Amino acid sequence: MSAPEPTFVERLAQASRQEQFLSVISREEAIARFRAAVPHVALGPETVTLADSLGRVLARDVASPIDVPPFDRALVDGFALRAADTAGATEANPRALSLNREILACGVAPNLTVGPGTVTPIATGGMIPRGADAVIMVEQTEFDEAAMSVAITQAARPGQFIGNAGADMASGETVLRKGVTITAREIGMLAACGLGAVAVVRRPRVAVLSTGDELLAPGQALHPGAIYDSNGPIVAAAVAENGGEALPFGIVRDDATALEAALREAMAASDLVVLSGGTSKGAGDVSHRILERLGAPGILVHGVALKPGKPLCLAVADGKPIVVLPGFPTSAMFTFHDVVVPLIRALAGLPPREETSVRATLPQRVASEQGRTEFVMASLAQTEDGLVALPLAKGSGSVTAFSQADGFFAVPAARSGLEAGETVSVTRLGAGVRPPDLTIIGSHCVGLDRVVGRLAERGYRARTLWVGSAGGLAALGRGECDLAAMHLLDPETGRYNQPFLSPGMELASGWGRLQGLVFRPGDPRFDGKGIADTVAAALADSEAVMVNRNTGSGTRALVDGLLKGARPPGFFNQPRSHNAVAAAVAQGRADWGVAIGTVARAYGLGFLPLADERYDFAFRSDQRDRPALAAFLEVLREPETRRDLAEAGFNSGEAA
Repeated sequence: MSAPEPTFVERLAQASRQEQFLSVISREEAIARFRAAVPHVALGPETVTLADSLGRVLARDVASPIDVPPFDRALVDGFALRAADTAGATEANPRALSLNREILACGVAPNLTVGPGTVTPIATGGMIPRGADAVIMVEQTEFDEAAMSVAITQAARPGQFIGNAGADMASGETVLRKGVTITAREIGMLAACGLGAVAVVRRPRVAVLSTGDELLAPGQALHPGAIYDSNGPIVAAAVAENGGEALPFGIVRDDATALEAALREAMAASDLVVLSGGTSKGAGDVSHRILERLGAPGILVHGVALKPGKPLCLAVADGKPIVVLPGFPTSAMFTFHDVVVPLIRALAGLPPREETSVRATLPQRVASEQGRTEFVMASLAQTEDGLVALPLAKGSGSVTAFSQADGFFAVPAARSGLEAGETVSVTRLGAGVRPPDLTIIGSHCVGLDRVVGRLAERGYRARTLWVGSAGGLAALGRGECDLAAMHLLDPETGRYNQPFLSPGMELASGWGRLQGLVFRPGDPRFDGKGIADTVAAALADSEAVMVNRNTGSGTRALVDGLLKGARPPGFFNQPRSHNAVAAAVAQGRADWGVAIGTVARAYGLGFLPLADERYDFAFRSDQRDRPALAAFLEVLREPETRRDLAEAGFNSGEAA
């Protein structure tokens, strides 16, 4: 049998005994207490399908399991051929080449080698056959059906219209980093890598409750003294906007037994409980008393020197954070975005909201209660004298204040108001776009992925662009990047990298990489032989096809030293990465090339050591103290980084 409703006199007596705010403290102290009691760190991972990953946050770095594209491919419709066969070709003096009886459409693996004086028809995206080092557009040819030949009317360049294997994403290369929010473009990258599922940060489950005898759910008939609950839907939507999963628990009456039962159920089902209403000192407010019974440590904060938002209550019960927002909508939303949103985003693995602000002039005095930080909603207007901030005359009970405002500004607690003509900083309602903290240009190495990953854990985002060692050094000289990744050997001194620095540049010691000649295991031309004998045998064999590297790369300098001016078959096949070299050899489109040992092992290739090179980083001396660059240099020196590099197969010791 339920207890009888209290009489008016009993309710009045209860009101006189109602506990007041435990202790009104500053906003800064309230947030500090909450953060000290509740870890603001990402939740654990869960695996979702690619189709369900949109908007989620990556829980781990993603390395491509394949080269993208997985083979050298044609970039236009035309004919695969040897560029040397087209030398001097013009419309007036075409070169006639025999047509191979094979058509390379997309998805068709080539069976015939493009020999001297021959061409193979190929479609855009088709796999480049062995022997070919260029593609010529069909528009620059004339087909002779009777002779089964093709007249070439324009000379082709080696590498023309060929997209190399791994040119987009190399096998083993980190293509997406932990903490990245997945959008349509990231889904495209994951799909191109063949990944059907991905590990993402679990979304925090946030239980949303509203309390008050006066509340009705939208859609119900409104009776005298009742209002519709707007806080519940607003909070649930804001939870979803900030990466959480809202669990609606509806409206709970101002009854201690019912509210305690609802809170315990919400705690069991969620990572965080958000309750609106029941925090002030009125006769019907009971939530703050119930919180003390739910578990230690209980209430952390009950009363904050904020306007709006003074009744805010923060608690933790048996490790579960509970936030009781003020009942008035504007108060609830200010405190929710100020205190709860940072926690939800941290649990979801998302970065803090990046608010943009503008400077504006107050056209009128704004009075404020001294001793409380007041947030004032404002609309912005452009006048002849500049931007002005128009305070919105809306109380804490206003639902429309947020929709009508362009932003808000703060009145410091120490002041009783702001005067007309003062300039204020208006925080816009929306997120800004932040550029990367560090730009690295030069030669790619999978070891750098590990360093950049550690840097990301410290909150610094790095952009990496691969143009070769010489290209990176040139970019640094032009001020286009913060670091140049390089492995250039000076043949006169035998030293790596340092001799190439310009005045005002310094070198940060990276790590050693073993370069060597790669080949398919079991090939008798290479197995069991030394470098000198192997290269000599390869150069003497007209059937042995090499794969080169691009001019300006550190590896190209080693290759040129091996060849000593020779131009063997495949010389003009010059991809821009170690992975593309290894892919060409592993797939039989070439027989040998030069790449680093870690890549050779990844592709299961034979490896003959050639040189233990240095992979270092150049930077401008006057930029050393920039926070992101200083953090990179610190991470580079850390023993944990060195151990990580050693485990990956690199010589992690610094240069002598």
